[in-house]
Amino acid sequence: MSFKVLLKLVVFLATLFIFLYIGALNKQPADFNFPILLDKKLTTDAWEIYFGMFAVGVFAGAVLMLGGGKGRSAPKSDK
Repeated sequence: MSFKVLLKLVVFLATLFIFLYIGALNKQPADFNFPILLDKKLTTDAWEIYFGMFAVGVFAGAVLMLGGGKGRSAPKSDK
């Protein structure tokens, strides 16, 4: 396992711990207002909003990481 992969794993787990820790301490109801998708205000526990935002961030990061490599091209022939 390379150092880069290990560092990414440690950062990911630390971020996950922070979000779970915040969620464990915030059990009071919270209002979530997102007018583009929801017509009304959604009231839910704060930990659900934190976890949802974390999940969206992880998904967006995964999508961005998929297209990071150089495209392969066919080798050029000298004919």
